[in-house]
Amino acid sequence: MEKNNNKIVNVLKNILIGDLANYLNIYSKNFLLKNNNLIFTLEIEENKLDHFKKINNIIESEMNALDFISKIDFLMTSHKKINIETEKIKDDSKIAKYIIPVASGKGGVGKSTTSINLALAIQSLEMKVGILDADIYGPSLPRLTGINVKPDMYEKKLIPHNAFGLQSMSIGYLLPEDSATIWRGPMVMSAINQLLTEVKWNNLDFLIIDMPPGTGDAQLTLSQKVQLAGAIIVSTPQDLSLIDARKGLNMFKKVNVPILGIIENMSYFLCNKCNTKHEIFGHGGAKKEAIKLGVPFLGEIPLDIDLRSNSDEGKPIFIKSPENYISTLYLDIAKKIIKNVKKSNLESPKIIFD
Repeated sequence: MEKNNNKIVNVLKNILIGDLANYLNIYSKNFLLKNNNLIFTLEIEENKLDHFKKINNIIESEMNALDFISKIDFLMTSHKKINIETEKIKDDSKIAKYIIPVASGKGGVGKSTTSINLALAIQSLEMKVGILDADIYGPSLPRLTGINVKPDMYEKKLIPHNAFGLQSMSIGYLLPEDSATIWRGPMVMSAINQLLTEVKWNNLDFLIIDMPPGTGDAQLTLSQKVQLAGAIIVSTPQDLSLIDARKGLNMFKKVNVPILGIIENMSYFLCNKCNTKHEIFGHGGAKKEAIKLGVPFLGEIPLDIDLRSNSDEGKPIFIKSPENYISTLYLDIAKKIIKNVKKSNLESPKIIFD
């Protein structure tokens, strides 16, 4: 992969010369090669759109000569510099004070259960919180909330459902549970954009986004569409999950999204009979990875029958058993997240033109 990345940079160096030399850093620092697809993510000034399109055409023509590239995409967005501590909500430009994606490199790590319990824990700290299910292909929020009816509309915007006090929205509220969503990338991104901007979010402090697994178009485009306060990575302890978690973490770093921390889910099983911790998937791997990568470690959540069964019943454990040991762990993590976000002076990614 690194070898191919270097080839791409070398091609850019040969193209972006003379008057275009100032753009070399922009293009060489903002691309991702995945499954032979080359994606450039460019944040530009609105009045320079046509200029960049001309440069993109030149680059695309030359890049097609590389045998390991089958498709090239240019994702171009325009952002203002926003201070999230002082900027007020203006129409659709401000959805929440802090927008936090909860992500994982792979599926099956308990990310959705973690997302809703964290959202509820943050809400318990006198915050106004929303949760958005951004997994278009496999939405989990209808099952986790027990809500399976279509939301109402007001002034051409969807009204979020009230889920235990949370403002909640999911594509699953709009489609039958057993329907297959067979959409290509652009359709998925259009749907996510609508769930963000065409929903009547009401004065949120935090919007928690339950991301789809992996490092695809959804993650990449979301990081460019809205200002993210930081990302949370969920992983299980074993090496296979950690490898994918590392990919997810590096993807957010590549698009200048801070990492608020890593959570180790299914960290251990506490036997009710022998009161012994059983490290089914290993233990401590996520903490070691956080230390290695220099990011905060937020905590460990055990593998627990009540946690699983309550989620399946549409009653998250933080609501069903707020005094439960696991609920206190979520609360502790929520406090760390709020502290980490509020002490950071974050700005949206911005490209500086010399």
